[in-house]
Amino acid sequence: MNSGEFRKLECTFCFRDEREIFGCCRFLVCLVAPGGMMLTRLKANSEGKLAKQICKVVLDHFEKQYSRELGDAWSTTRDILTSPSCWQYAVLFNRFNYPFELEKDLHLKGYHTLVQGSLPYCPESVKCYLSRTPDRMPSERHQMGILKKYYLLNAASLLPVLALELRDGEKVLDLCAAPGGYLHCNESDSLRSRWLRQTLESFIPQPVVNVIKVSELDGREMGDAQPETFDKVLVDAPCSNDRSWLFSSDSQKAACRISQRRKLPLLQIELLRSAVKALRPGGLLVYSTCTLSKAENQDVISEILNSYSNIMPVDIKGMAQTCSQDFTFAHTGQECGLLVIPDKGKAWGPMYVAKLKKLCTV
Repeated sequence: MNSGEFRKLECTFCFRDEREIFGCCRFLVCLVAPGGMMLTRLKANSEGKLAKQICKVVLDHFEKQYSRELGDAWSTTRDILTSPSCWQYAVLFNRFNYPFELEKDLHLKGYHTLVQGSLPYCPESVKCYLSRTPDRMPSERHQMGILKKYYLLNAASLLPVLALELRDGEKVLDLCAAPGGYLHCNESDSLRSRWLRQTLESFIPQPVVNVIKVSELDGREMGDAQPETFDKVLVDAPCSNDRSWLFSSDSQKAACRISQRRKLPLLQIELLRSAVKALRPGGLLVYSTCTLSKAENQDVISEILNSYSNIMPVDIKGMAQTCSQDFTFAHTGQECGLLVIPDKGKAWGPMYVAKLKKLCTV
């Protein structure tokens, strides 16, 4: 998401079946999550071309901030972020048009599934294949009436979804435009709204698409509109989007984005406050971004924890331990927060994930 435009999104849905949750709505949550960026085709000589497009204004800004916040880890992270030829792409299967032949081919090429069976709340219907090399499959084009078989994405985009621990019969609020189940999907930007509708047509069969409503609302108002309504809330917040910003083609716009960046934590906090209002007592809230910025990650969560006596951190270190073979995690100083940083052979992220719980009041 281009956070400089401060778009607000939300969708609500009720789940009837766990397989439908992950096979439908969770599949598309990953498509629009910050880390699941829209991908462009890279030619054989793309590294040289894209290297010329690295925005020095943004890189210098990141260099000052992230060398201080990440220490020695920033050097490797910077090298990966500025070298598209090192980037890796996960292959997420569409359960509504399952690619059996492709699955066989991926196995032969040495791909493996992400956390399949390793996490108790990762259903078998979620099939995401990873390679330890920068191999990239071609993207499928949108064709009217034909469902796509797979989608390419940053594998770290799955972590916020898995952290929700979705269960049958739960009512979930997603502050990003992500479809599924019975769904009210909101996107205030008309271009992204059209892309969302096209994505729905490409991955979801018509009978299911028919139960999805797309509208344009402000996510900061959801808490007042539907207080204590939802069992789980995902706040996939507008953020700096470090990968995208590094390749800004206009230096003046990049400088403007950096200036606007200071305002992002306020927007993120406002969205989280709305999410807290919408969350029922006993419910879980997951916050995520695709930036390394401490101000947009740990500091935002600390502000929420310091502001509410009934919001508590949920320890998710176990997820990091389970996923350590596929992801590199940086120290966050928070038991409730994980930060995936791009690394050699694990070029996923950036992705920050934090998990909170709303206590029941007497």
